Amino acid sequence: MSEKIERREFIKRGATAAGAGVVIAHRSVHARVLGANDRINLGVIGVGGRGTDIMRWAMETGQKHNNAQVIAVSDVYRKRLRRAQEVSKGEGYPDYREVINRKDIDAVLIATPDHWHAPMAIEAMKAGKDVCLEKPMTHTADEARQVSEVVKATGRVLQVGSQTTSSDQWWKARKAIADGMIGQLLTSQGSYHRNSADGEWNWPIDAAAGPEAKGDDFIDWKMWLGSAPQRPFDADRFFRFRKYWDYSGGTATDLFYHVMAPMNICWGEPQFPYRVVGMGGNYVFKDGREVPDTFNLLADYPKGHSVILSSSMANGTHIPGLIRGHEGTIMMVPQGQFEGRVEYITVTPERISKNKFKEKYGTIEIKLETEPRETHMENFLRCVKTREKPVLDALTAYKAMVTIYMSVQSYREGKVLYFNERTQTISDRPDASQAKS
Repeated sequence: MSEKIERREFIKRGATAAGAGVVIAHRSVHARVLGANDRINLGVIGVGGRGTDIMRWAMETGQKHNNAQVIAVSDVYRKRLRRAQEVSKGEGYPDYREVINRKDIDAVLIATPDHWHAPMAIEAMKAGKDVCLEKPMTHTADEARQVSEVVKATGRVLQVGSQTTSSDQWWKARKAIADGMIGQLLTSQGSYHRNSADGEWNWPIDAAAGPEAKGDDFIDWKMWLGSAPQRPFDADRFFRFRKYWDYSGGTATDLFYHVMAPMNICWGEPQFPYRVVGMGGNYVFKDGREVPDTFNLLADYPKGHSVILSSSMANGTHIPGLIRGHEGTIMMVPQGQFEGRVEYITVTPERISKNKFKEKYGTIEIKLETEPRETHMENFLRCVKTREKPVLDALTAYKAMVTIYMSVQSYREGKVLYFNERTQTISDRPDASQAKS
């Protein structure tokens, strides 16, 4: 209980500091004004496996368009830091604050464990930096709200890194729904399934690494923990953090974000849920992990539609990704994998509306071909220059995060949870003014 209170107090103090600092940021922090031919100077915070991939992607994209370069990297694990320096040729810092405080850094890419996303993103924006924030947006829903509010107050560009949202199928589905092709929206469904012999997230452990080690093997464990409950060093927690509640929401935050974010785009207007349930269990991998290996999410929305998501890390068979309406269905991901571009989406009318559909479109089924779009990284870098809203902006990302976080808390507490949009709070009882049948 004391650990929970300690974390709540940390977040509360952080929110207060962020709120107070927003005004200061506007008055005293001046971001570098980028000219048309200026290259964006990037810093990368967190250069493990995923962070290194993102760093390389940013470098390749920046080189391709001659508009960006990585000049600084940061990590608490010295071996990762050294390797990232070798690849980027940038300066290396064990403390991320040294990257954020550099006046020549225009934007940061954050790819740390989830519990660090909000503090780093808020601190970076207060320092006048734009942010590319790896998914999930944050560790908690309230942290996502704080980030969204700081984006609005500071005017910084923040892109959340669910890269699939830059694929065209979601935007084609969005237009089809807006055009009334499937009538009243009823349900959206999707899945994310994997199966590995060793268990998901059981990444390799460097046995020599730790807080007592010297040289390249040193890990700054205290810095890595940050606001998380203070524990003795545990290599499994460090190298396999997605297995533990202190730093992750498991499948829901790691993988369902790739489903909830594009669904919010498809609907035309991102939405907060009304009530959410998370169910499942750890049925196969009895390796000390806290998060379930099989997890399902059910959410209802105030506008009168539902979301159904299925996952297992012990079975790799997906269910199709689609959206059902009263008059038709949009099949977006037949194979069920919510990543990458598909060649087309299919709109099929229901029997009750088939004649009307054929009369309007001249066929009983339509395949809408997708088109190439700029990549997620290209979109972010362009928006840093133009100050446009990126593909997965802070408000859309926040609304997706609320549903996901509520499913995690529902599972952990064994309760149906409700979201009050008026107060932006989560409860186990519905607000009387929002009560649904």
